[in-house]
Amino acid sequence: MKTAVQSNSANERAESTRARLAPVVLQVLPSLETGGGGVERATIDIAAAITANGAPAYVASSGGHMVSDLDRNGVKHITLPLASKNPLVMRRNVRRLVDVIDRHGVNIVHARSRAPAWSARAAARRTGCSFMTTFHGTYNYGTSVTGAWKKHYNAVMADGDIVIANSRFIAEHLRTRYDVREDRVRIVPRGIDLNIFNPANTTVARVVDLAGRWNLPDDASVVMLPGRLTRWKGQSLFIEALALLKARLGAENINVLGLLVGSDQGRAAYRAELEQQIKTLGLAGQVQVLGHCPDMAAAYMLTDAVVSASTDPEAFGRIVAEAQAMGRPVVVADHGGAAEQVIVGETGWLFRPGDATALAESLADALTIDANARARLADRAIRHVHHQYSKTVMCSATLEIYAELRQRRAI
Repeated sequence: MKTAVQSNSANERAESTRARLAPVVLQVLPSLETGGGGVERATIDIAAAITANGAPAYVASSGGHMVSDLDRNGVKHITLPLASKNPLVMRRNVRRLVDVIDRHGVNIVHARSRAPAWSARAAARRTGCSFMTTFHGTYNYGTSVTGAWKKHYNAVMADGDIVIANSRFIAEHLRTRYDVREDRVRIVPRGIDLNIFNPANTTVARVVDLAGRWNLPDDASVVMLPGRLTRWKGQSLFIEALALLKARLGAENINVLGLLVGSDQGRAAYRAELEQQIKTLGLAGQVQVLGHCPDMAAAYMLTDAVVSASTDPEAFGRIVAEAQAMGRPVVVADHGGAAEQVIVGETGWLFRPGDATALAESLADALTIDANARARLADRAIRHVHHQYSKTVMCSATLEIYAELRQRRAI
């Protein structure tokens, strides 16, 4: 029989081994400026999960307002000029990252964007660290000489010991465009915060306040396309589809209000173009261009359907998961990572990308389901997102990848 002293000694050795093998992760990205998208938020979520798991977490970027989110979670931020694409700065960043790796005992470097990835890969190789990436977008390139150079620039994101793809679409993109072996790819969908995107946590007061600020009529069916105002997000297609829906149902029978919610990010000319299209198609008062909304959970609760109409395939398409988490029907262009999130006939509808008529038909279907069908859809959509697209699922899968890489180096 083991004595208590022997048992304690064995436990101490086990704890020592776990501590020695615990991954020390440095994530690198250009910046943490407010208004950042999935890259910034995913970095913060993963760093917080690392610290919650009892290990140190480090993030290097050029800084920004979202650094405060790291501070609240006990994550060390290291300010470096990683947003720069200047080759001389990128070269100097290699030495800076080597210093960070050595100083903090980092054994995994996780790159989330191209410019910092070039410096991070070189630093990881110099220090013997594992190097991994998350391929957050398609990083499109052309067929010209410039396109060939851009593909080479992009390829660093496909050169990790492990490459995380945030959808099956991106995993296939890695295989066909960058010849990445299947055994180096892990599919980890973007996870959303189910404390935020949760109908039970979204108060009636918030929803009523937002409806008042947007001056929404009580009796209208509301369809919303969330997303920054940029042409490929499909706002113009959405407006055209609403005009077709109006023509199909008749002006006297339609009571549908379309909302375009998202910042124009300085694209004033495009916003003016959309507003002119609304007038030209006779939709004044029936489509609103509303700008940025800081309370998207409340915004989703105001809708009868949420649209993702991107004309280029999305790598993931966060709004589709968010809307379903709030129990809303989704109408989604049938390509890319956004389409993967829809259970057709159960949580939403898919339509041919770029086809306004098909979008109008799917919207008509979404808006005419009865109350019982809507309740069943909401329940199925919420359970679907909780199972597949939660922040908890994303963080757990990523921590497992870190552990796998650490074990490889330890063998």
